[in-house]
Amino acid sequence: MRSAVISAVVLGLCGYAFSQVPLNFDTENRGKDLGAKAGELKENKKLPNPFEFNDGSKVATFDDWSKRRNEIKADIEKYEIGEKPIPSDVTATYSGGTLTVTVKEGGKTATITSKFSIPSGEGPHPIIIGMNSGTGSLSSSIFSGFVQVPFSHDQVAKYSMNGQKDTGVGFYKFYGDKNSNGDYSAWSWGVSRLIDGLALIAEEHHLDMSKIAVTGCSYAGKMALFAGAFDERVTLTIAQESGGGGINSWRTSDDFAKRGTNIEKIDNTNYSWFMQSLQRQDPYKLPHDHHELIAMIAPRAVIALGNPGYEWLGDESGYKSMMAATEVWKAMGIEDRIGFDFTGGHEHCQAALSQTKSVTAFVDKFLRNKEANTDIHVKPTNGKGFKIDNYADWIDWETPTIKYEASTTTTPPEDSTTTPSVNDSTKTTPGDTSATDSTKKPLFSAVRGVAPVAEIDIVGNFLALSGAPVGAVVKLFDLQGHLVSVLGENGGLIPRSGKFVAMVLSSNGSVLMTKSFTHRAR
Repeated sequence: MRSAVISAVVLGLCGYAFSQVPLNFDTENRGKDLGAKAGELKENKKLPNPFEFNDGSKVATFDDWSKRRNEIKADIEKYEIGEKPIPSDVTATYSGGTLTVTVKEGGKTATITSKFSIPSGEGPHPIIIGMNSGTGSLSSSIFSGFVQVPFSHDQVAKYSMNGQKDTGVGFYKFYGDKNSNGDYSAWSWGVSRLIDGLALIAEEHHLDMSKIAVTGCSYAGKMALFAGAFDERVTLTIAQESGGGGINSWRTSDDFAKRGTNIEKIDNTNYSWFMQSLQRQDPYKLPHDHHELIAMIAPRAVIALGNPGYEWLGDESGYKSMMAATEVWKAMGIEDRIGFDFTGGHEHCQAALSQTKSVTAFVDKFLRNKEANTDIHVKPTNGKGFKIDNYADWIDWETPTIKYEASTTTTPPEDSTTTPSVNDSTKTTPGDTSATDSTKKPLFSAVRGVAPVAEIDIVGNFLALSGAPVGAVVKLFDLQGHLVSVLGENGGLIPRSGKFVAMVLSSNGSVLMTKSFTHRAR
């Protein structure tokens, strides 16, 4: 009976491997080598089609989205913030409650530090990175039990309101040739380097790199949005009252302002934060807009908070932009991963109680693996001059269906008739896409006499993984099929006693092997 139950769980997890759209990824940008290029300036009075490549072809598959996402990234870098580079030499230490991240390139060295404590217990501990403080402007109680990591942005680029930069510090001193960049490229670069550092200490300090959130408010809400959009390791982005240059699309803000409102838009934003050349751009000619900045987060999770009583935030524009961005999650069948709450009646950057509950739902569902209702779509009301119900007028494109399929196949012997069991290890061929549909071949087969691509050993409270490729992860499930923990390519601590199924996945989602075991915590 037990064997039948476990086999059923494994077969269910086969479907999981195919149908469960990832909530984050192991690398900062999976599509960095796809050759995506920015589009050209061309008049478009509507919000640009997030499903259309710059050459006019359409997104049809999940893999297509990775390249399209990188085109949007290239657009934003070219016209708004400048290039966000990815360094290759990063080291980190954690000592005395301080994480020190060291970046080296071209004979130069940059250092970023962050002071935080690590919760007691074996974890693995989820992570919240807050702009300027451990949890941004949100209550720390929302993130109880998390590693609360403050990003002190002046180490990377000093805050300025006058368009002037201190090029003698941080990002600008380190690179030297990027002084015309906007600070949001520098700040998002800094957040990514913190994530690099956290990854390097994760195994020793029991950090859960599959559960990372970023948050900030106002200009720091924009910072969190850019950080989450530009780094695919971030699971949940919480953009609080980000306003113009954040969730608001430049086009919808310009339209709103023509009706007599005083809001942040492309010709009056901060040109320290953005490139000074942005001020001269016509928003209706950009090949992109900020509904696509938001969409860069897909298929990961995002929630935006507004405050319609503050005219400068332009929440009408933010709402329309979020509604347009939602179409990308809808295309992937994961609308529960994007939400917004424009509840007003509170001070700037002091979330309303309902907004705290909204954020908590997203945190519970996507960072704590709890059941929670994230169908949260609270419209802005009572804002000056608001005209929100015509958002569909901005969309002249159709939403496709983008089905997620992991590239996975198996290599069972032709005469194999053995019934699969959870104790069998299955060799697969990563990267072979000839059988991405789980109905084409059995995903798990007992392959007698064939060595697995990876091996699992249980040593005390530690699951040791050997022989797995770089970027592999181990997903631990209980016998009900619930995800319990995600471990790294070398394995990690088993969080509690129980009966588990361990599934080893390559970086592209290929199932390398499975193993069942019973563990008693020591």
